[in-house]
Amino acid sequence: MSSRFPNPENVPADEPAAIGGALSCDWLLDAYAHGYFPWYSERQPILWWCPDPRFVLATEDVRISRSLGKELEKDWWRVTLDAAFEQVIRACATRPRKGQVDTWIVEDMVQAYCALHEHGFAHSVECWQDETLVGGLYGVSLGTLFFGESMFHTVPNASKLAFVTLVQTLQDWGIDLIDCQQPTDYLASFGAVSWPRSRFLKELHRRLGKPSRQGPWTLCD
Repeated sequence: MSSRFPNPENVPADEPAAIGGALSCDWLLDAYAHGYFPWYSERQPILWWCPDPRFVLATEDVRISRSLGKELEKDWWRVTLDAAFEQVIRACATRPRKGQVDTWIVEDMVQAYCALHEHGFAHSVECWQDETLVGGLYGVSLGTLFFGESMFHTVPNASKLAFVTLVQTLQDWGIDLIDCQQPTDYLASFGAVSWPRSRFLKELHRRLGKPSRQGPWTLCD
């Protein structure tokens, strides 16, 4: 059990489970390994969450609509991995989460996840139109689990194209579960479902027993 965080089985379902600490790579990796993630706004201390239930997507269960499938066949877009991590996270920071006036991706978070990216644990997916970044997402990968953090788009379907490419790539690599954290209609449309926290933590522990795909990612791997 982590010395930094309380037992995640016993923390509130819909309130911060811990307050304070740091956003160093060690803290972040420890948090994710125990089911926690940081989520707070400017002028707040660092807040750590481990919600119950947990919204997840098994890569084998992803649903792709017919219209999105047709969009995937078009040649107006291209997708890359880890080509513009900081650009992606800063673009995500311009889009506050539902229910928040300010962005939760404050500057300290940007710097922390960029450092985690440099250590090979945080990754981005970029969707491009010519040389313009028009959508993408970022998250953290440990074992055979990907922790999705945030996504953005500036043209229709760009974030969906990035997400579907990620899901298909993760499935090829044997990374078979995506932690979506909180329920959204957007992710539910792809097949994400709610799990009891106890089930999520059990599956998290099992998947952390597998090697992490650490280092820069490319679609040619």
